[in-house]
Amino acid sequence: MELTGEIRANLFEMQDKEYGDFNSAIIPNIGREHIIGVRSPELKKIAALYKNADIGGFMNALPHFYLEENYIHAQFLNTMKDFDECMKATELFLPYIDNWETCDSLAPKVFRKNKPMLLERSAQWRRSGHTYTVRFGIGVLMRYFLDDDFDVKYAGEAAKIRSDEYYVNMMTAWYFATALAKHYDEVLPFIEQHRLDTWTHNKAIQKAIESYRVTDEHKAYLRSLKVK
Repeated sequence: MELTGEIRANLFEMQDKEYGDFNSAIIPNIGREHIIGVRSPELKKIAALYKNADIGGFMNALPHFYLEENYIHAQFLNTMKDFDECMKATELFLPYIDNWETCDSLAPKVFRKNKPMLLERSAQWRRSGHTYTVRFGIGVLMRYFLDDDFDVKYAGEAAKIRSDEYYVNMMTAWYFATALAKHYDEVLPFIEQHRLDTWTHNKAIQKAIESYRVTDEHKAYLRSLKVK
């Protein structure tokens, strides 16, 4: 059996139809027929089975039909060791991502090895016309550039994003909520000066207020900055 068929067979062995119904409800833009219904721990176990396998055929068999196949694809990318190969494979995959779950599960560890190149590519992705490529580009800023590598100019770049896409704006809000938790004093002016669109502004405040990493004092002030 070729690898794609083998992986699909393993996925169906772990099928939980009720969980598939649940996933269909929280990922409404994916048809139910594209969701097998496999929980994350089982998906990771399946991906681990192919740690030393030749996965090239599966990685090039795009687009995948099932949501879970996309998840497996992302897991393969997450464990790649060579930066250049991973970047090339990621850029091949991005145009085929069609939902937030696949997008947010893509987080290659090797990306930390070349932050300058990653930052450059993130900027390119954020200029894309593809919803989930833009979302991924914002997610890169949040995942890899909010700790020791943080620079307030990155928040400025995120603040410039304007989109009619819910899943782009939600990621921007998530970015600013996380940035407020980690760099409150530096990021607060973006909220005070209303540098985000109204929906994203309010959603960022909401998510920051929900965070245990934001102090009660800061939460009280953020509530006062909501746009009504």
